[in-house]
Amino acid sequence: MNNLEQKKFPIGQFEQPDNICDIKLDEYIKVIKDFPGKLRNLIEDFSDDQLDTQYREGGWTVRQVVNHLADSHINSFTRFKLALTEDNPIIKPYDEAKWAELQDSLNMPVKPAMRILKGTHQRWTALLKSMTNKQFERTFHHPEQNRDYDLRNCLAVYAWHCNHHFAHIENLKKEKGW
Repeated sequence: MNNLEQKKFPIGQFEQPDNICDIKLDEYIKVIKDFPGKLRNLIEDFSDDQLDTQYREGGWTVRQVVNHLADSHINSFTRFKLALTEDNPIIKPYDEAKWAELQDSLNMPVKPAMRILKGTHQRWTALLKSMTNKQFERTFHHPEQNRDYDLRNCLAVYAWHCNHHFAHIENLKKEKGW
């Protein structure tokens, strides 16, 4: 893996597990539960200049990453709820790169996004802990990719997503000596 790939995917690209047992589900739920506090501890002392630093050349700033996490995780939580209440619903894709260029992602303080993450993850964790194995088999349809996603695998993706973006910021912090 070259240096750019390492900066893009510091924990590696997502690899779909063959089998997600209950123990793995519990690990993923713990990631969702703990993520907002872990992220807060990482960035709580960042200045505006630090928040406006790209984690890699051509990448998003820390501020954009935090706002992206709030946007992405709200969407995922909604997709879980849709899949639990409808039969294989067609979800609404969105252009995350364009969302990251909107003014609320570029210029706002990160505190509102952190509050969104905290609340979303609290509710998401409560929902996840209440779900049965049968409910984790429920699906939604992604029209751009023309495939169905089950909630068990979707949870694996979002546990990875938390760790992926955390590593972006953590590696930047180490690299800069902050």
